[in-house]
Amino acid sequence: MPDGVEPSFVLAMPDQLIEQCQQADVIYFHGGDDHLIQYWMSQYDIPNLFKDKVVATNSAGSNMLSTHYWTCDWRKCGDGLGILPIKFIPHFKSQFGADDPRGPINWDKAKHDLMLYGDAGLPLYALQEGEYRIFEV
Repeated sequence: MPDGVEPSFVLAMPDQLIEQCQQADVIYFHGGDDHLIQYWMSQYDIPNLFKDKVVATNSAGSNMLSTHYWTCDWRKCGDGLGILPIKFIPHFKSQFGADDPRGPINWDKAKHDLMLYGDAGLPLYALQEGEYRIFEV
């Protein structure tokens, strides 16, 4: 961190999000509920909101930015907001959901299902825990 720079962490609030993003250099979306994060973020002009920003995401946040994704919670394919022209699977080959009454996730089936879903020309990223990719938009 450069001398004199003090990071601050601010919880995003829907009625202040535009101003908060304008003031931020870095915007971070953690995981959570795919539908909830998309509901809130679909109300904003994301490309304009994120212009000249560093945006970091994981799990549901990454699903939101993707064109298509496979959700671990619902165990099915879905449509993101299409900011990134990709297909995405978070937590790939992890123990995510190991204690789920439905049993462990069949990761190979998840990947196959997503390959067939939506735009077949999009690249598919199935990231394991700790893996990341950098995209410039």
